Amino acid sequence: MNYRFHLEKYKTPSSRHTCPACGQKRIFVRYVDSEESIKFPKYVGRCNREQKCGYHYTPKQYFIDNPTEKEEWDAFPILQKQVRETVEPDYLDQALLNKSLKHYDTNNLFLFFQSKFGCGVSELLFKKYQVGTANHWNGSTVFWQIDQQDRIRTGKIMLYDPQTGKRVKKPHSHITWVHSLLKQENYQLKQCFFGEHLLKENKTSPIAIVESEKTAMIASIYIPQYVWIATGGKNGCLNQDNMLILKNRKVVLFPDLGAKDYWNIKSEQMSDLGIEVIVSDYLEKNASKEQIEEGYDIADFLIKSCPRKSVLQQMVEKNPMLNLLIETFELKAV
Repeated sequence: MNYRFHLEKYKTPSSRHTCPACGQKRIFVRYVDSEESIKFPKYVGRCNREQKCGYHYTPKQYFIDNPTEKEEWDAFPILQKQVRETVEPDYLDQALLNKSLKHYDTNNLFLFFQSKFGCGVSELLFKKYQVGTANHWNGSTVFWQIDQQDRIRTGKIMLYDPQTGKRVKKPHSHITWVHSLLKQENYQLKQCFFGEHLLKENKTSPIAIVESEKTAMIASIYIPQYVWIATGGKNGCLNQDNMLILKNRKVVLFPDLGAKDYWNIKSEQMSDLGIEVIVSDYLEKNASKEQIEEGYDIADFLIKSCPRKSVLQQMVEKNPMLNLLIETFELKAV
């Protein structure tokens, strides 16, 4: 079968490009249109380092993320049907969330927060983000995804080490979803940002986006000038539908180490939607070799900083370019 959209055939070394995810040169293959009427953005393609990188952004995903490209959908009839027939997402019962907002004395992540920030601050933070305790694994945490209409899209259950605050990954990765455990037939999941419900409460402050839910919570303690939300992973919910809720807001992306190139792509997509966005390079400029190997994120840096009230000033001292970001978004140090 001949496909209209396919990976570019090898011709010369110039037909292989730098991967937008891992940064390796001459390893990335872009998708092309055999009819030569569509020229995909440079990030639509596949990295040949399948085991070490695995980046693969297909034309199908591009059309899903960019539904305004309707004039080309006739060549993708199956996809066209999927996109045009908008399916309303399902929601979980509020009672499930309410029931989880207790037993923090057995919640490993809460115990870690308590050791770093005290019981009072930790309780306020868990209530602010509506983070609960799950009983799927002893000590596990549930991060509820609540949209701006206070509807519960799902809950992500994860297990952390109470001493280090790191995820428990042995003997297996401890992560699952509430909607999956409930075994609701044909559940229509449409993820939203973790912390999205906070956007309706604060309509003026700039928004900071990170990957990890835990990181968003920690960063909100140190740098409250932003509304901190999380995608739930490098890919997570950072698609066009969710980007649209960021319109008319100022946004700063804080990618984890090693993910900056990929998030640069996402920032370009945001800019195309008219969103004022900046990608922070603080981690890349300040991380040591050991920190890079350990995969530090902004929360790891913040926790190691001295006292909370002066963290922003310390960051500026280490990276004067941060002043530009502060001035651009009219932030005030606290």
